[in-house]
Amino acid sequence: QVQLVESGGGLVQPGGSLRLSCAASGSVFGIYAMGWYRQAPEKQRELVADIRSSGITNYADSVKGRFTISRGNAKNTVYLQINNLKPEDTAVYYCNLKFPVGGQYWGQGTQVTVSS
Repeated sequence: QVQLVESGGGLVQPGGSLRLSCAASGSVFGIYAMGWYRQAPEKQRELVADIRSSGITNYADSVKGRFTISRGNAKNTVYLQINNLKPEDTAVYYCNLKFPVGGQYWGQGTQVTVSS
């Protein structure tokens, strides 16, 4: 079993910044990728960014240049630096962990609200 614990969400004004963190614990050997998804009200969950065990990163077009994904030295922690926040970034952000075979795990989600 894998547990994912997220932190760092909150209420921010447009143009502000946040840093989300996600720590994985449990059976975390052989991770394929960790990343962040988000789900806004009445919208489908979408990939924001992920980082593979090789270090390759992938971003949604809507966040390129504003969001940066990185991981800790132990590679079971992932961060999402969010800059120049926009109202349309408002969503619940979920941490995700994938194995090459055997499925994926989700965190409980952290709310990000961008409003003046």
